[in-house]
Amino acid sequence: MGRVTATTPDLWHAYGRSRVGTDREVPESFCWIWGQDCGPGPEVLGPLSGAYVADLGAGAARHAAHLAVRRPVAWVDASPAQTAMAADLFGLVPRLRIVGADVVAHLQAARGSYDVLYSVFGAVDFTDPRQLLPAAWGALSPGGRLVFSTLAHFLSGDVAEADVVSRQIAAKTQDGEAAWMPRWVLQEQVWVKLLDEAGFADIGVEEWPAGEGPRAAATLLVSARRPA
Repeated sequence: MGRVTATTPDLWHAYGRSRVGTDREVPESFCWIWGQDCGPGPEVLGPLSGAYVADLGAGAARHAAHLAVRRPVAWVDASPAQTAMAADLFGLVPRLRIVGADVVAHLQAARGSYDVLYSVFGAVDFTDPRQLLPAAWGALSPGGRLVFSTLAHFLSGDVAEADVVSRQIAAKTQDGEAAWMPRWVLQEQVWVKLLDEAGFADIGVEEWPAGEGPRAAATLLVSARRPA
């Protein structure tokens, strides 16, 4: 979702694929929390009238398509498999612009272009935040907002990291070979420090509790603003 290079296998080829045959409609709702069944919606992004918005590490584009019904939204994801799936599902949504690109590189090339950036367990989870957050700050217009949801703890139940370190999580290549990818699951104060160091202000963090089920997880909903 965040970074795939020519020498890195695309480990997102299966993500979201099980729903493609049966769920092809633009979603009627937008949820931030891990269970995708309750909690706040797109109002967290603030006023969007006239805003240029980007979804970072956008996967199947369901959140982006929901917003693009009413306003321009850029879908940005490094995975070729996810790019193809998003185009298949929602490529005809008029205001949705699909950008298959490394998220950090795209943001660095789009300085001051966006009013709102967001990530729903997307690029913020799978890209080194010391690279992503400064790039996001630079891509925002003055006064622009960054909002993201991320795991409050590991899916195993382990507590989030107290330092800026990733953990390798299991994945598979398209050929079925075992592989690993980094995921950043950080404690609230670590995210606040990183955002502050990147130049953001008005930083807020809310924790939403886990729902039911064996892989239920609590969510951190984080927002910050580039000073005007």
